[in-house]
Amino acid sequence: MNRGFYTIMAAQFFSSLADNALIFVSIGLLTAMKAPASLTPLLKLSFVLFYVLLAPFVGAFADSMPKGRVMFTANLIKVFGCCLIFFGAHPLIACTVVGFGAAVYSPAKYGILTELLPAERLVAANGWIEGLTVMSIILGAAMGGALVSAHGSAWLMTLDVPYIDTGINSSTKAQLAVLIGVYALAAGFNLRIPDTGARYEHQERNPAKLIADFADCSATLWKDKLGQISLAVTTLFWGAGATLQLIVLEWAKRSLHMSLDKATGLIGVVAIGSAIGAAMAAKMIPLKKSLTVIPLGIIMGLVVTSMTIVYSLPIAVVLLLLIGLLSGYFVVPMNALLQHRGHVLMSAGHSIAVQNFNENLSILTMLALYAIMITLSLDLDIIIVLFGLSLAGIMWLIGRRHAANQREHDSLALIGEHKH
Repeated sequence: MNRGFYTIMAAQFFSSLADNALIFVSIGLLTAMKAPASLTPLLKLSFVLFYVLLAPFVGAFADSMPKGRVMFTANLIKVFGCCLIFFGAHPLIACTVVGFGAAVYSPAKYGILTELLPAERLVAANGWIEGLTVMSIILGAAMGGALVSAHGSAWLMTLDVPYIDTGINSSTKAQLAVLIGVYALAAGFNLRIPDTGARYEHQERNPAKLIADFADCSATLWKDKLGQISLAVTTLFWGAGATLQLIVLEWAKRSLHMSLDKATGLIGVVAIGSAIGAAMAAKMIPLKKSLTVIPLGIIMGLVVTSMTIVYSLPIAVVLLLLIGLLSGYFVVPMNALLQHRGHVLMSAGHSIAVQNFNENLSILTMLALYAIMITLSLDLDIIIVLFGLSLAGIMWLIGRRHAANQREHDSLALIGEHKH
């Protein structure tokens, strides 16, 4: 990997670290404001929503200038979002602005990999990015928790800049100043990202044409024999991952009798497993063999159902580590294949925007289905079994579809040989 790649990695890590810490700082703010509990899930929703709403536009924006400059601009939007809370805006408004910046950032972050690296290095690059993103989620949660804790807040207020009145007179402002500093660090790395020299023809600015163009790109990727399989898998994976987080928290409380603060540690266990799986896939699976991992998705779904018979913490940790490992191992090659097909069929930014739209729509849909099950007062064991079997079943159907595509390709190749 070249130096440009490591610069991208550093920028991505610090930007994601601040994103994840901001959620916890915002939750702490809502608690301090005695805001209704229903506002807390909306913080995360505001992030996801913009990935869906802006999907037709951010791809074109990512391809309109060098990707490093796009990432720098997106980080400035995130800094502006933090500053809004600093000057008294509601945390929900600020998180919406930061979510807007995150949606702009994403196509450039992944799109630049296809410009900078040859196709055979994409699985390894994705393994690195996935592993670092997981690390930033774990450390971001820890950092956010430390910032809002009584001890952390008190320590921040003891810090002072000699001879300068910073105007930081509350623990909230001190917490935000730390986050702004982390975003500024990410922006500094953005400025060091090399220009890959990749240029795309003049980008459309008419919103109606952008939506039509996005619909074309989406249809192209879904019709492509390899693109549709990898897109289906990653779409399912991200929706399932977001839902699994909530299921694990509820399961830990009910089956393992853990408090919420301890239960969040189990999310970290899944994340660690995912990072190990991602690293293993990066080392062991070349791009041309990426579709061989589909059966692991079926196994993962079946393993999830076994949560219903686990009541011991050590066994729970091993089980969640295994679920994370399987998920990381099968999603990284799929991500790489999807990026490669997107780059071949259209521009990098556009294909990542299509991916983001589908994945985040899947998150919204699966969380809505989970909420409906909770509203219907379904037993958690039934929800876990339905979730695991649905995951395994859909992965099996995707595998069948891929096998049918292969047979069609082989028969067409055979017809071509006979004609010659």
